[in-house]
Amino acid sequence: MRILAKALAASTLALACGILSPAVAADATQAPAGMLADGTAVTAITLQADNGVSATILSYGATLQKLMAPDREGKVEDVLLGYDDLKDYVDHPNYFGVTVGRYANRIAGGRFSLDGKTYQLPLNDKTNSLHGGGKGFDKVVWKVASIKSGPVARAVLTHTSPDGDSGYPGKVDATVTYTLDEAGNLGITFEAKTDKPTVINMTNHAIFDMAGQGSNDTAMDHLLTIPAARYTPVDETLIPTGELRRVEGTVFDFRQPRPIEDGLRNGQNQQIVHGRGYDHNFALDKGVTRTPELAARLEDPGSGRVLEVLTTEPGLQFYSGNFLDGTLVGKGGTLYRMGDGIALEPQKFPDAPNHPDFASARVDPGKPYRHAMIYRLSVSR
Repeated sequence: MRILAKALAASTLALACGILSPAVAADATQAPAGMLADGTAVTAITLQADNGVSATILSYGATLQKLMAPDREGKVEDVLLGYDDLKDYVDHPNYFGVTVGRYANRIAGGRFSLDGKTYQLPLNDKTNSLHGGGKGFDKVVWKVASIKSGPVARAVLTHTSPDGDSGYPGKVDATVTYTLDEAGNLGITFEAKTDKPTVINMTNHAIFDMAGQGSNDTAMDHLLTIPAARYTPVDETLIPTGELRRVEGTVFDFRQPRPIEDGLRNGQNQQIVHGRGYDHNFALDKGVTRTPELAARLEDPGSGRVLEVLTTEPGLQFYSGNFLDGTLVGKGGTLYRMGDGIALEPQKFPDAPNHPDFASARVDPGKPYRHAMIYRLSVSR
């Protein structure tokens, strides 16, 4: 009894000091998700918090497949557009929830120069390279390095991109770490190291409908806030002109909460015409930061679900789902159409390797790349 009493006392002291946790706050589990045509197995990892928030990640593309979130009544829905099955992610790619790289967004003409040498990338967006071009990070199976339950559930995925992959220089060892804490904050950290100078710009391409994917309403009535006084206008091919234009007095001013649909059809604004809606990078007032800071807030008034996007990066690409044209059948047999969801992608600016005035996307040996972002879920009352 004396030994048991001492053990109990030691456990109580450890709990009070935070050495032990009274219960696992978030679970991490994995299961088979299918197989590619070449026989490569794909894994599905689920991170589950106590408050009803959960995230499912596929090792194919390090893809965020599901993000379950409760509304103000406690009803839990999946707030991500996407597919139910691995086969659709392979056969009908549309960047739903994937990890994009080596370079997220567009590079003009698929060309950039480093140290006097010009590199040519595949052109997969008319005259430009988009999201890495060719076989980007979204179209490979990542290795599941580790998963762990605890106060913060964690899944670590890795991928090695060889020198010359899709035209990019340098062998790159990339890591994506997903974390989910007991409050329901989903963190995503992108890290990469290279053996020769290259450019890297990684992000997640989740497309959100905070009313729940497949809802009868579009996401265009969501209230959006972006703390950015300037954005980067684009040409007709959606490449930044190099200008940083003020949002004040324009349909690009989201510094106060505003319905997305306001200004969405303003054909007098040439930028809206170029993007067929919003498909633009916002220069965040905070710039590059050491820890993630607010980049956007998205609220669905009907359900009360709120998403805050935090990032260490200087830019946020806001895409209003303009190319969802009714040809893709998603989760639960839902036919996705224009405006059914939006993307809020924190990243370096598009085409930064060709704009010396933009924050540099260059990564050198011994100076690893790191981008930390958070999807913070809550409910308005």
